[in-house]
Amino acid sequence: MSLPPPPRAMAWAVWGSAVSLYLLAVFHRSSLAVAGLEAAERFDITAAQLATFTMLQLLVYAAMQVPVGLLVDRFGPRSVILTGAVVMTVAQVGFALSETFVLALLARTLVGIGDAMTFICLLRLVATWFPPRRIPFLTQVSGTLGQSGAILAAAPMTWAFGALGWTGAYLLSASVGVVLALGGAIALRDAPGERHHRGAVLAWATVRSSLRASWAHPGTRLGFWIHFSTQFSATSLGLLWGYPFFVRGEGRTPTEAGLLLTLLVVAVVLAGPVLGWLVGLHPWHRSSMALVIVGAIVVVWSVVLAWPGPAPLALLVLLVIVVGVGGPASMIGFDVGRTSNPPERLASSTGIINVGGFSASLVLVVMIGLVLDWRTPGSGTDYPPEAFVWAMSTQYLLWTLGLLQLARFRGRARRVIDRTALQAARSAT
Repeated sequence: MSLPPPPRAMAWAVWGSAVSLYLLAVFHRSSLAVAGLEAAERFDITAAQLATFTMLQLLVYAAMQVPVGLLVDRFGPRSVILTGAVVMTVAQVGFALSETFVLALLARTLVGIGDAMTFICLLRLVATWFPPRRIPFLTQVSGTLGQSGAILAAAPMTWAFGALGWTGAYLLSASVGVVLALGGAIALRDAPGERHHRGAVLAWATVRSSLRASWAHPGTRLGFWIHFSTQFSATSLGLLWGYPFFVRGEGRTPTEAGLLLTLLVVAVVLAGPVLGWLVGLHPWHRSSMALVIVGAIVVVWSVVLAWPGPAPLALLVLLVIVVGVGGPASMIGFDVGRTSNPPERLASSTGIINVGGFSASLVLVVMIGLVLDWRTPGSGTDYPPEAFVWAMSTQYLLWTLGLLQLARFRGRARRVIDRTALQAARSAT
């Protein structure tokens, strides 16, 4: 006997509340992007120390993915996502009141922890409340809407810093978290007819068994390497190195660099729903889509880096569009993991997959910085264009590893699917 579908209005209410909390997480994550100068002055820190905020958040986010996945499997997405909202709110209050670099780092660490507790819960709620045919599209739309938090953080926070100052601006952003968390407490339900879901107790043996089973499935590993291979180029450009690359490496004006980075975000927003629609139509070709997208990114980057002198603006526009598509393409990995694992392992497998792209992004951000320092005469940040050619070429190391592993587990996942289908056919006869 099949269960009746959940009420449509309730499903959309749950989804809307979860998306708003994810948008809030991205807003908090990105709020420092327009406050770099204020932070450097307030905490009396160098540019390298300022970059520590970004690297620390990436590190914490990646490290928290598997533990958060296990917590969702145990306590349900509602409890975890609301806890994350509370943690981020407390962190923003702490950041608003911090006057030392150490306390500010602690506050941003808490932002990373709360941020990490959000997206996995959103994916779990989508998979629970909507029919399978809608899940790929809604996954992409959810990610796209959430990423718009990075855009929303720019203008409001810029205004708030000017009108309210550092403390007032961050206290205002924390107050938004209070409102959305209260809304989530009212609207969110773990499943139709179940406000709070509780899974099996997290005994160490159970945790180890769940993680081993998730990682052992080649579909989870395929999802991991899809996420690994598609995301890091867009993340490194949008989060830290895009502006210096366009201005110092390609000789563009600050205005042109800003427009290129805006176009990167626009490409992410527009590509997400299209990829979700394609994945829903062609679920058997998800890894092929990822391979095509990564191949396009590699080709365009190769042309830019090989171009004698600064690349034409049209080529840089093409670069940010193609690289931007890689952001939502990473979510193909989540869909592969969803269809490869049973519901009780969905959150833990999603956490494993989510580590891929963010760990690759963290490694790339660090490698680019190290190579820039190595190839720049003297000290300082007056990087020559040649240094950026060397630094951005470090991406080839990650692409090579990612594509080799993607091809490897693509074959293994297909063999498992074929074997499972054959066994099901035999049991039906």
